Amino acid sequence: MTDSHETTTGGCLCGAVRYEVKGPLRDVVNCHCSMCQRLHGNFGPHSKARKVNITITEDTGLAWYQTSDIARRGFCRVCGSSLFWEPFDLDAMGIIAGSLDGPTGLKTIGHIFVGEKADFYEITDGLPQFEGSSNGELVNDYR
Repeated sequence: MTDSHETTTGGCLCGAVRYEVKGPLRDVVNCHCSMCQRLHGNFGPHSKARKVNITITEDTGLAWYQTSDIARRGFCRVCGSSLFWEPFDLDAMGIIAGSLDGPTGLKTIGHIFVGEKADFYEITDGLPQFEGSSNGELVNDYR
């Protein structure tokens, strides 16, 4: 988890979307759901921060796609970079870890939706695994 006084920046591949996060970021959780497989080509490495701490500083390319009744995903309509997972009923938003400017100081803390994991790789890191959602059981997960 990043320091609560730190500002972290990030954005898409082409620069048409930039953002900053003031305050802490949750460490990375790898999501193995079927939607993340299609978006990322494998699993989705997500950090998370409170919505009030996230500011979009460049939104020229920002677009949103509602992927379910519970959330939408933010991406760049110019270069296609996946950036955010925003649940409608939580005060926090997932941030694709690869979109953060490094170094981040974050580490991977677990795996969710492993019940939907693709069959072409194994998870061998010994970190906690959840068949579905972790339901906030991982350290510093915002609910």
